Order: sequence, then C-alpha cells, then structure tokens
Amino acid sequence: MAVNSAEPRSLALLGLGAMGTALAHAWLAAGYQLTVWNRTAARAEPLAAEGARVAATAAEAVASADLVVLCLLDDASVGDTLADADLSGKDLVNLTTGTPDEGRARAEWARARGARFLDAGIMAVPPMIGVPGSGGYVFYSGSREVFEAHRDTLAVPAGTTYVGEDPGYAALHDVALLSGMYGMFAGITHAFALIRKEKDIDPRDFAPLLANWLVAMTIGVHGTAEQLHSGDYTQGVVSNLAMQVAGTSTLLATAEQQGVSPELLTPFMDLMRRRLDQGHGDEGTTGVVDLLLR
Repeated sequence: MAVNSAEPRSLALLGLGAMGTALAHAWLAAGYQLTVWNRTAARAEPLAAEGARVAATAAEAVASADLVVLCLLDDASVGDTLADADLSGKDLVNLTTGTPDEGRARAEWARARGARFLDAGIMAVPPMIGVPGSGGYVFYSGSREVFEAHRDTLAVPAGTTYVGEDPGYAALHDVALLSGMYGMFAGITHAFALIRKEKDIDPRDFAPLLANWLVAMTIGVHGTAEQLHSGDYTQGVVSNLAMQVAGTSTLLATAEQQGVSPELLTPFMDLMRRRLDQGHGDEGTTGVVDLLLR
C-alpha cells in the first residue's frame, strides 16, 4: 500500500502475539523502520531477521518513535506495560481488544501522561493482515488528529474506518459486530443440529442452502436500521410479529421431533412473544431492540 512520504516512516509496536506479529510483518514489508517489544523476547527474533529493531524494554521501545502501537492481551496489560514509559508527546494507538469504557478510561489515562490516544477494534484475523483485498479492516476512535496524522501508516496492515471522537466507539462497533456474528453462529448451529441425525442429508449439500438463505436475509439489517431511525416499527413490514410468533410453534415442534434442544432459539422467541403481548403484533421484530435496553 502507498505511504505518504511526508509522514514519519518509523513506529514502535508493543506485543507480538499472532496479531501483533502479522502487523509487524506488514509494516516491515512496506519499508517501515519498526521497533518491537514483547514480554517473551524470543518472539521478536524472526522479526529481527527481517530488519526490525528489538527493544529490551517497553520503555525503550516507546522512546524510539513518536507513534506507538499496542497489541497486547487486555487493557490491564496496557497499563502494566507502559508503567515505566515516558509518554510525553507520543501518539498511542491501542489495538488491544477492550470494552468501550476501557477505551474511554485509557484515553484519559494517556492524556494525563502527555500522550494523544486512538483506540481501535480489529475486524480481521491474522491471515488477513497485510493482504490487499482480504476484507480486513480496523475501527478507530478518539483523536481525529492522531488518525489523520497516521492514516497511511495505519492503512498498511488493513483498511481503516474512523467512527468518531468518542474513544469508546471503536470497541463498541467491534463488539456490536461480533455480537451479531455470534447470533448468526447460534442460528447456524441450530440448523445443522436439526439435520445432524439424518443420514441422507449431507451437511456439505445443506451448507450452500443455508449460506445463501442467510445472505438473502441480511436485507433485514437495513430494514431494522430504517425503522429505528424513523421510529415507525411497522414501516415496510412484510411478515408481522403476530405471524412470526405463531410460526415459532412449528420450529419448536420440529426441534422436539429431531431431538434437538431449542435453547439457542427460545430466548429470542420469548422476547418476540413479550413484544406481541404488549400489543405490537403489526410490527416486525425491531421492537425487540427496545426490550433489551435497561
């Protein structure tokens, strides 16, 4: 990927797990002067052979560059790792997985130590890093100045999506998408369980049917967004809540007949019925969103 020649081409990377190592490979391949540090020093040796400078301590790594990227185990490890480092004048980009509140607190923590801060949420797995067209990208939130100053550098390993000045927004977007993913995985798991005992149904033949159906149903994401924006939960409804709740009995009966636990489905079904009982049978399922709010 192209690099802005006006931007400093050096940075420090702290943390060389699977993701940190993939990031390091990408920046080294792009010609960056990279200083790395890892608690287990042996993990840095292959990168040294590629031209990375290996710092003996985290503080030494931080001192080597104005841009410091963190890819550590958790938020607590960020504080522990940087405890002895002078952060004055540094730009910290935190790629460590955390919660929105941890991102906000870490931004204040960094500001109190004289650093600018950008939090991040990585929407990729290590094999996608540094691979053009892989679809991997990273959410960033916090200081827009830091993001703009280092946009080209950050774009080397994966695409960049800035989601706002609130430092917690990157983690929030990350967790929201992952939560949607696990909900989908729950449905996939239940679907395969229903056919699992059937010797004449090959799961490999069933898989494309399920995948294509799920893709077709993703249009519902946009419908939900429009309804939440407008406040009209009946807008564009084709299959209303009353009809859907009535149909759940067939799903549950089929699970019973196939010897499959309905435990992945019943929490959502219970919420649908509660919304229906509140008198919203002409809506779709968007109103369930409001039932989840506390």
